[in-house]
Amino acid sequence: MTRDGSEIYFCRSVPPHYFYTMYISRFEEGRWSHPEVLPFSGRWRDSDPVLSPDGQQLFFVSDRAVDGKDTHTFQAYVSRRIQGRGWGEPTLLPPSINQPGQYNIYFISMARNANLYFTRFPAAGGGNSDVYVSRFVDGKYATPENLGGSINVPGAFTVEAFIAPDESYLLLGGWRPSGSYGGSDIWISYNQNGQWTKPINVGPSVNTSAREYSPRLTPDAKWLIFTSERGFPTEHRAKPLTYDEIENSIRGTLNGLGNIYRIDMNSILQSTRPSSP
Repeated sequence: MTRDGSEIYFCRSVPPHYFYTMYISRFEEGRWSHPEVLPFSGRWRDSDPVLSPDGQQLFFVSDRAVDGKDTHTFQAYVSRRIQGRGWGEPTLLPPSINQPGQYNIYFISMARNANLYFTRFPAAGGGNSDVYVSRFVDGKYATPENLGGSINVPGAFTVEAFIAPDESYLLLGGWRPSGSYGGSDIWISYNQNGQWTKPINVGPSVNTSAREYSPRLTPDAKWLIFTSERGFPTEHRAKPLTYDEIENSIRGTLNGLGNIYRIDMNSILQSTRPSSP
């Protein structure tokens, strides 16, 4: 969301994740407007829109062609807001982050000091999807640093890494070797004196046996926004369903294809924050 809460940027996918398109909806007269496809989306697989803390940059990942060539990888892009003219044409982030054909970039977010956090996975497969930070130093982005063994453990596959504006904690979406409630869950890691703590599952108020993913914060950091596939596919059924009941559930909002939810972020912090060392 933008800082004034008047716009929300989000992604919709064609199951199961063959095509992604990014949208904008505006909060007008007490309700969200009919979504519009962003002017530079709708052709490629464009995913994971994230606004910079000041709302002037929109980061996302895309498998669009690079210099006219299909690299078969997702790379990180940024579009900058042009006063009175909407969003500018997206540009690739620098080679210190993107390496077309070698790595997939799945998600990218910005701290208030302009440091960029992102997830990266080798294009050839194998290994982990690890979380990195590229620090903004002297006007340019430095060589990415792997966040280390507390977060990037064998068997973990992290898709999203959303950094708090002050870098005090990191929200993660994905799979980890233990502590999961089912599929993809949302986790949190805290920055303690420059070291990241072992990620903690944020708990059953958010995570279910379904997939939960795409964590974001509202600009005031009061709300955690996330996507969940909870609903008809995972609900308990005491008796067999009729044809009409199944068809109505498949066509309903809670059909398991993913919806956007929010929860008070302070309650998450209170239940997960570790004691001071």
